[in-house]
Amino acid sequence: MLQSGVDKLTDRFKKTLTSDEDTEINKPDFRELDLGSPITPLRTKVTTSSSSSSSSGSGSGRAVSNPVPKKAEFAGKSHSGELSGSVESSPTRVNKPGHRRSGSSGSANPNSNPLVYSGGGSVSSPAPANAMPAGNICPSGKILKTGMAGRVTRPDVLGTGTGHYGHGSIIRGGAAVKSGGDGGVTANSRGLGGGVSRNVKGSVVDAEELKRLGNESYKQGNFTEALSYYDKAISICPGNAAYRCNRAAALMGLKRLGRAVRECEEAIRLDSSYWRAHHRLGSLYLSLGQVELARRHICFQGLQPDPVELQKLQTVEKHLNKCTDSRKVGDWKSVLRESDAAIVSGADASPQIFACRAEAFLKLCQLNDAELSLSNIPKFETYSVSCSQTKFFGMLSEAYPHFVRAQIEMSSGRFENAVASAEKAGQLDPRSSEISVLLNNVRAVARARTRGNDLFKSERYTEACAAYGEGLRLHPLNSVLYCNRAACWYKLGQWERSHDDCNQALNIQPNYTKALLRRAASNSKLERWAEAVKDYEVLRKELPNDNNVAESLFHAQVALRKSRGEEVHNMKFGGEVEFVSGLEQFRAAISSPGVSVVHFKMASDVQCKQISLSLDSLCTQYPSINFLKVDVQESPEIANTENVRVVPTIKIYKNGCRVKEMICPSPEVLESSVRHYSF
Repeated sequence: MLQSGVDKLTDRFKKTLTSDEDTEINKPDFRELDLGSPITPLRTKVTTSSSSSSSSGSGSGRAVSNPVPKKAEFAGKSHSGELSGSVESSPTRVNKPGHRRSGSSGSANPNSNPLVYSGGGSVSSPAPANAMPAGNICPSGKILKTGMAGRVTRPDVLGTGTGHYGHGSIIRGGAAVKSGGDGGVTANSRGLGGGVSRNVKGSVVDAEELKRLGNESYKQGNFTEALSYYDKAISICPGNAAYRCNRAAALMGLKRLGRAVRECEEAIRLDSSYWRAHHRLGSLYLSLGQVELARRHICFQGLQPDPVELQKLQTVEKHLNKCTDSRKVGDWKSVLRESDAAIVSGADASPQIFACRAEAFLKLCQLNDAELSLSNIPKFETYSVSCSQTKFFGMLSEAYPHFVRAQIEMSSGRFENAVASAEKAGQLDPRSSEISVLLNNVRAVARARTRGNDLFKSERYTEACAAYGEGLRLHPLNSVLYCNRAACWYKLGQWERSHDDCNQALNIQPNYTKALLRRAASNSKLERWAEAVKDYEVLRKELPNDNNVAESLFHAQVALRKSRGEEVHNMKFGGEVEFVSGLEQFRAAISSPGVSVVHFKMASDVQCKQISLSLDSLCTQYPSINFLKVDVQESPEIANTENVRVVPTIKIYKNGCRVKEMICPSPEVLESSVRHYSF
């Protein structure tokens, strides 16, 4: 009977056993396990109706109430997050049927593996140290499956009897466990091994699998997706230094360097000897131009520094030292050269070095380049405390970009923005004397400008000149104050001074339209017609629809021709297209000084009508050009002389010589050609 019962039991369990090497497809049904206590309840006595069934233990066909786990595997301390297997104790293996039962006569072989069962007799004997509690069947180190559709998990660990766990208690995940207040099982939070977490319902989430998915996304360049996976892994194992370091890498790929710095610092806090986090943090600091902090981690004690990173560190440091020395003596060309070299050498994400370039451009009176460099300053989240406390040119690193921005805003005439930036720099570094001086100057310049504007509106031009001059004394690179003072000089009839202040403003800001207008007007008053025409021609390109500029250009061109002794007749601003009917009239018109545009047309042609409308508009926009029209049907002699075979035809003449011919041009091509020959 015993042999038959064991055979049936063996056949019954064959389909529910898995080996250590197999992937778990079905896990034990957690509803059959009492997870309310860390100790698995074991049946100590089975009441049956016959001695044969009681002696065979569970051979009667009842469901075993306590499944037996696989071999124990504990997580090794590895930053790869993978588990390193080490068997602490193996469960007793069930022998084939026919072996003696545990607790039988002393003639049993002590080295054999008895079938452990729950006996029905009153005789009891202490179990060996490595024996399973009675009632647990563990054939070949395998565990039972009870049919629950499971997920892939880490191997289960068999309790060794320490703490609240007795022999035979199942600990999930291969990680160290602790007993919570409610008796639940909690995954090891230190995170140096595998990350498996169980919630109160018994669901299992594998942090290592999330990390693996994140790594795959990172390799494919999907940094946002990789970051999402790393975030989920860290939510399971917040104390895992490797996950933190991986999240820093994804953040670096997304150019969120400030947060990446904090993640690396957190990884090092969790494991101060984690060399990969030190290396990554050193590279980050080097990219941010923080050479001292970079050296601290690249040359971390006990680690061999990367030769490439060490060489980059030394090169960046050399250029920054030269940049500092040049700034002290006001050699701004050298400052610009050395800051560019530092960026090329590896400090390509440093706000301070980009701000240094902007300051150098400003001091070299290249305001447009300064503003462009300022707009290219990398933007990311706030640094860590250690990074924000470093110094750059004697002031705190975070304050320096605001210090430079205040100067550029002031030079561009954005006084309110300048004051706000200077105040921000002062808040970040209240101890910097250089920032304090700038803040006082910016406030004083803003007040001087406001006072000057009020005096100008009151037509007190002399006092307004003095107010603007006071602001320029404090900030000599302010193009707006120069332009405002030029307006005062113009009103006072001191056109030479007005011309000079406009030149100063344009030296700082070459595309300053208002300063160019005032200089052109001053040149006209000084009868410098060639310079006036040149300025107005530039303004016509920038302001093509401004009739005031067009009229001023026309009068300047007429005055220039008269000053050269040229004959000027029938020229008036805003004239219409002149109709030409005779050959002699045509030849006289195209031979007059300047540029003439002739439209050969037919009154009945639709395209000719469209071109005529375009010429009427261009005649107003370009008053210095002579616009003519010839009807080829009414004046065939002119058409034959000029060899016109197709209409509409446009011909452009300059001083009697044909310079361009266009057949059926579009309005855009026509306007482009007229604009070209008007300057």
